[in-house]
Amino acid sequence: MAEKEPREDKEGGELSDTARQMRAAEPYISAVWKLVGGAVVGVLGGYFLDKWLGTTPWLLVGLSLAGISVGFYGFLREMARLGKRKP
Repeated sequence: MAEKEPREDKEGGELSDTARQMRAAEPYISAVWKLVGGAVVGVLGGYFLDKWLGTTPWLLVGLSLAGISVGFYGFLREMARLGKRKP
């Protein structure tokens, strides 16, 4: 089995195994944050707008669904982009 040469970081130093694994996981972590971020923004936006406008619970429900949908769309789009990426 051939040994791989150690990857180097931007400064020219060798990356540890943990750093290489974290760098490989970075796109997937980003995709998950898009999903979570969309949901959180929708829920918080709906909650505060409901409090301000007195429309409880309709804006919370509507913006929660919108935020989850947008986050899920971003997540799927990122996963499709990663699937097309060449190793």
